[in-house]
Amino acid sequence: MGKTMNRQQVKTNLVGDRQDRSFPRPCIVIGSVSGAIARGAIALTITLATGNFLPAIADGLPNPSPSPIAPPPKPTIKGVKVSLNGKIISLPWHRWQSGKKWHIGIADVPLMQNFGVELLDTSDSNSQPWRWFGKTSSQAVTKFINPYRYLDLTEFARIADWKLQIGADTLYIITPTAEIQEIQLPPAPQTSELVPSLPQPQRFTILLDIPTPWKISQEKGASILTIWGHAIPEVAAKFTPTVPFIDSNTPKPVEDTAPTIAPSTVPTPALPQLTKIEDRTQIRFNVPPGWQTQVTSATNPDRLVIDIAPDVFKSRNILWSRGVSWRQQYLGLKTDKFAVTWLEINPKQVQIRPIWSNPNTLVATAPLGKTADLWQAVAAINAGFFNRNLLVPLGVLRRDRQWLSSPILNRGAIAWNDKGEFKIAKAIWKESLNLTTGENLPIVQLNSGFIQPGISRYTPAWGTTYTPMSNNETILVVENNQVANQIPGGLARQTSIPIPIKGYLLVARGESSIIPSIGSQLRLDTQIVPTELNRYPQIIGAGPVLLQNRQIVLDGLSEQFKEKFTQETAIRSAIATNSSGQVLIVAVHNRAGGAGATLIELAQLLQQMGAVDALNLDGGSSTSLYLGGQLINRSPATAARVHNAIGIFALPNR
Repeated sequence: MGKTMNRQQVKTNLVGDRQDRSFPRPCIVIGSVSGAIARGAIALTITLATGNFLPAIADGLPNPSPSPIAPPPKPTIKGVKVSLNGKIISLPWHRWQSGKKWHIGIADVPLMQNFGVELLDTSDSNSQPWRWFGKTSSQAVTKFINPYRYLDLTEFARIADWKLQIGADTLYIITPTAEIQEIQLPPAPQTSELVPSLPQPQRFTILLDIPTPWKISQEKGASILTIWGHAIPEVAAKFTPTVPFIDSNTPKPVEDTAPTIAPSTVPTPALPQLTKIEDRTQIRFNVPPGWQTQVTSATNPDRLVIDIAPDVFKSRNILWSRGVSWRQQYLGLKTDKFAVTWLEINPKQVQIRPIWSNPNTLVATAPLGKTADLWQAVAAINAGFFNRNLLVPLGVLRRDRQWLSSPILNRGAIAWNDKGEFKIAKAIWKESLNLTTGENLPIVQLNSGFIQPGISRYTPAWGTTYTPMSNNETILVVENNQVANQIPGGLARQTSIPIPIKGYLLVARGESSIIPSIGSQLRLDTQIVPTELNRYPQIIGAGPVLLQNRQIVLDGLSEQFKEKFTQETAIRSAIATNSSGQVLIVAVHNRAGGAGATLIELAQLLQQMGAVDALNLDGGSSTSLYLGGQLINRSPATAARVHNAIGIFALPNR
């Protein structure tokens, strides 16, 4: 538990023998005093700006005499920056009071992914059991403060011998520096000239002198383990490459489709590559295509165990908050099993809304995590298709009865309301311009990146300006329901044209388009087919439709998807409803040791999960499932930017 320090020692040296890690002032520090811990008590120390210390003694110990020192000003109670041993990490944290006790917590999913704390299964969203280097807590306090669930670190800091401090808008955490004493390699595969070796699961073990924070990140062909500590010289000499690798943290999305993986010969597992970065050590492990990495911590001795294999995937069943359950496990189809992560949502206990990358424009993409944070969603899944080059939507988008983008190509969409009613159907846009002359002109699409002949309409929801997406477009400026101007579009992507605040632009493409003349009075008639969809305030499109009334109805060609698209394997996203009225937002990753799912396999997996109706969402590198501050289905470095998503929001009374 570190060195034993009396109060005077703590006063003069906040972190014992670690004088290089100091706290800024003014501050509040919560730390552990090892002597008190040895007697079975918890001792917290509050540091004032003057450097004086007030002991806050846990239950079971006598209270000291009142201190003459005036209480400090109330500190900041929340922030989104954590300094871990001097390195700033974007993590939400919060300080709250329960009775006479103060708690400091970090958003639980980011805590898991950045510190190596394992969240265990629970059916109580107010208590989150955890495990870390053999130490466990079955009653750790959680606090849901929209949109995050915070896990109390007070007990954890005591057990781990961490120091916590609040300063300005940052939570400072100082941990003892660990020593990497040994890296144990897996045995070499048995080979012969006649029988080449097949891929074998690999287990690496990293021996430490004390527990320490760690995190694992992924990129194509590799996993990178970051440990807060240094390797002893013998280990550093053995595993440090001649040219150190550099983890730039730049996103490297994986390809949309994974190749079929067949058994292949492999050499002796490559040595991990070790690189020292300030107070941290990064270790890079090669990962064969279709394989996964799982890291667990253990004790006696303190160690990290790294398993690299086709089928390492941790099952999880956590009631995360009211109306949101986090599930993940392998699901089998014939001889294959797929890694599936999903959230089970009670639509009567949350709000579900379409969200997109930038509320001020439809011309944008962003990582799902940033979009969810921007909208303050507690959870989200990527949704509709989009043009990656132009950053514009390719499917229907409606929020709170406002039409934002129209459906295309008879493709599938999901519509819903706040009563828990859902409808999945193929959607067709039916909008027309009614002129005072009696003519009706069809509008082929609204705020869409799908380019086709005819008249399209672009509103302020698109953004402040519209830039032609094809050559020689004719653009009509409509204000107060009257054509005010006509502008030649010229060459594509050259000139931006303002969209009137109280109007819209009509964009005519193709020589056969008939357009209203300047001064014409216009009236819009807008609806969607099937007409039943018009009664739903929220709609988002993707496709193809997978299930209706528990039956597989997959017909990609009718939604104008190419045959290759319907047959290829890929990582998949989907949304579904079940017989109990729950909503499932689902990410399906590769089968163990192989490629991702086909659309028919996705439909079969959803059937197995109890889905009644289901819709395929954009997949491949777009597949992203977010909860409480982080992606939970993949490393953010492997996920592509997306245009829009389905967001889950806590009800206002939470």
